[in-house]
Amino acid sequence: MTNPLLETFNKPYNTAPFSLIKVEHFKPAFIEGISLTKGEIDQIVQNPETPSFKNTIEALEYSGQTLDRISSIFFNLNSAETSGEIQQIAQEVSPLLSEFSNDITLNQKLFNKIKVIYDNKENLNLTEEQNTLLTKNYKSFVRNGANLNEEQKIELRKIDTKLSQLKLKFGENVLAETHDFELHLTEKEQLNGLPEGVIEAAELTAKQKNKNGWIFTLDYPSYVPFLTYSANRNLRKKMAIAFGAKAFRNNKNDNQQIVLDIATLRHKRAVLLGYKSHADFVLEERMAETPQTVLTFLNDLLEKAKPAANKEFKQLTEIAKKDGVEKLEKWDSAYYSEKLKKELFDLEEEKLKPFFKLENVIEGVFQISNKLYDLNFEEIFTIDKYHEDVKTFKVTDTSNNYIAILYADFFPRKGKRNGAWMTSFKSQWKKDNENSRPHISIVCNFTKPTETKPSLLTFNEVTTLFHEFGHALHGMLANTTYPSLSGTNVFWDFVELPSQLLENWCFQKEALNLFSKHYKTNELIPMELIEKIKKSSNFLEGSQTLRQLSFGILDMEWHSKDPSTINDVKKFELEAFKGTQLFPDVNENCMSTSFSHIFQGGYSSGYYSYKWAEVLDADAFALFIEKGIFDKETANKFKVHILEKGGTKKPIKLYELFRGKKPDNSALLKRAGLLK
Repeated sequence: MTNPLLETFNKPYNTAPFSLIKVEHFKPAFIEGISLTKGEIDQIVQNPETPSFKNTIEALEYSGQTLDRISSIFFNLNSAETSGEIQQIAQEVSPLLSEFSNDITLNQKLFNKIKVIYDNKENLNLTEEQNTLLTKNYKSFVRNGANLNEEQKIELRKIDTKLSQLKLKFGENVLAETHDFELHLTEKEQLNGLPEGVIEAAELTAKQKNKNGWIFTLDYPSYVPFLTYSANRNLRKKMAIAFGAKAFRNNKNDNQQIVLDIATLRHKRAVLLGYKSHADFVLEERMAETPQTVLTFLNDLLEKAKPAANKEFKQLTEIAKKDGVEKLEKWDSAYYSEKLKKELFDLEEEKLKPFFKLENVIEGVFQISNKLYDLNFEEIFTIDKYHEDVKTFKVTDTSNNYIAILYADFFPRKGKRNGAWMTSFKSQWKKDNENSRPHISIVCNFTKPTETKPSLLTFNEVTTLFHEFGHALHGMLANTTYPSLSGTNVFWDFVELPSQLLENWCFQKEALNLFSKHYKTNELIPMELIEKIKKSSNFLEGSQTLRQLSFGILDMEWHSKDPSTINDVKKFELEAFKGTQLFPDVNENCMSTSFSHIFQGGYSSGYYSYKWAEVLDADAFALFIEKGIFDKETANKFKVHILEKGGTKKPIKLYELFRGKKPDNSALLKRAGLLK
């Protein structure tokens, strides 16, 4: 059988041949990809020449490209277009990949060669990027067990294999639980308070499932509007409890034991490598550097946000009392927040939506990228897609140089996990006088068009699109020599800077006027609505900050100490949330069992980085405000020193080159209205 994954991709721009790939191609491709890479590693190890940067570090960097492409295609599909067969293959190949990764980092002969070069680096006249790559490689080997004895290496392999399987299982359980629940309504009065577009979408969902009435699900475009607008408190409660109980129902999809096992194995691994905890291990390669720095950072913000959050909770309680609700519960939060927003700012999310047609918002983010970074986006139809919903764009600069391919996947469906993310199908690198350009993808879950309406976004969804597009710019504009230092391959608490920075344009009149047009009349968003958006930009900022901090603190609680004595996930979580809790606890709910960011994604000991990057983005945007939001010189500095540079230097160095100073949190506190 010919396997398209193992052949040269003869599609335009060397893109993935999705139309030719069948599920049964993946496992043989992985096995062959591992074998090919092993051969490349063997060549490096057996090279009789004296170890040099070129024959060892560079050779290692450019090895395994076939395997990397196969992995990126497969694991992206496992997130955006999965199936039972794909999940089964993931369970089978993850241990193989984990084992193979250990084969490399625990290869003593290979490490000895790297060590020779590292110990002699002062005499090698390396560029800054080469020096970064060498240091990163050396540290990666040490941090993954190169200095362990044989018995310890065997133990590390066991831990890594088990962790790779557990993380996959965690994600599969969350996805299964998301799709396991539906709220099927058949009486019109049960729809009270819900906007027409939300009702229409629920009717479409019911039709697709061959049922009468309306179906609401735990997918964000269905769940969030229901909690925000449904006047039926009992139904809101039913939805909220179902959402919060994902993988916490003592059924076959339960994640409680998996959470305990992941936390325990991570701790064991860190201790085996000579660290006090998983957080100590992770943070060594972050801007924050230590758990203590992170906890001080979180607690400092907590102290500033808590008075505002308590005041906001009081306001919500007062407005709920007018409806006869004496005790505010979690399922009341979004509903009364929306009422309070209307009362304070005369602003309703539903009145904004007609001005945010998805296609217009996409065009807007393209225009903003053009004004800032001279990029042009052309939709092209010659590139294979993994699903018909996906849009594909060729990205060029103003001189018509090819910059990147962009995939955009906007709507929820079965087999696609909730949330929004940016990823890549191919990194950028330079080799043999060629600058090989990246293939970047953004994936979201927005409301689908209906028979009578296009996809209209909430303002929150608009900022989500800008956020992911900020990540995409980091990937598309990458301009480094080495793939492992390219694009978003930066310290985890720096990676959110480009994404969170771009969100700021959503609140600026000059930017909004580019894309906020009524989907029926084409009229520009009225000035008074822009003013209301700006005024409400830090609405409930205290509560939102508290919520983010609670997730960061929970993450650090799981990972900064020995978890072996924890036997009750819920009890442990309640203790962690104690200082940040506003609403009464819900017995049936547990955050940890569906906290995919830290138990499946790469955010373990890193959830604080959203807040950390907010300090950076507020400080960075203050310069744009000072110089002009489309100031070319400022944008070019950001592009040259941050977007193009990837992980080639320490983040703080890159930031200072852009900003001319160290960041401080005054801009964030001012923007959030938390400065007295």
